[in-house]
Amino acid sequence: MAESRAAIRYAKAVLSLATDNKVADKVNADMKTIATAIADNSELGAMLQSPVVRSSDKVAVLKAVFGNANEATSNLIDTLITNKRIALLGEVANKYNHLYDALRDTQVAKVTTATPLTKELEKKVLSKVKELTGKATEIENIVDESILGGFILRVGDLQYDASITNKLNKLKREFTLN
Repeated sequence: MAESRAAIRYAKAVLSLATDNKVADKVNADMKTIATAIADNSELGAMLQSPVVRSSDKVAVLKAVFGNANEATSNLIDTLITNKRIALLGEVANKYNHLYDALRDTQVAKVTTATPLTKELEKKVLSKVKELTGKATEIENIVDESILGGFILRVGDLQYDASITNKLNKLKREFTLN
């Protein structure tokens, strides 16, 4: 819990600084890259969490991986290293993205499908989500072949499951109850 609060504080500070310097969009792109890299690469996440790896080694790796990041992002990494909080980098990046979306009054809709969404279908989903929520929305398409067909839509805490797997499971429950 304390780590989460610390991550929010760092994210708010970076967002404030980035907004003042009119680089919030660039820092948001950096934070998305950082969050994705840490989530997708377990070795990078483990290295950041490890108390055995020296801070200088962590800095070298982060500079090599995120060397073309915005100055505000680089300063955040330096600050986290100095304060011995570099393990929070992934969480700070995620919190920053959420705060940035809230500032811009946008949201991310996660659409899970069995096959990648086409541009035409993506536009339909965007318009429907905007109609339902009244907010600008970005689509994140997750491909999961196990749902067989249909889709699962998640927006904030709302979820709509129109997958074939869900429908089959409902049928199975109905047959077992009778």
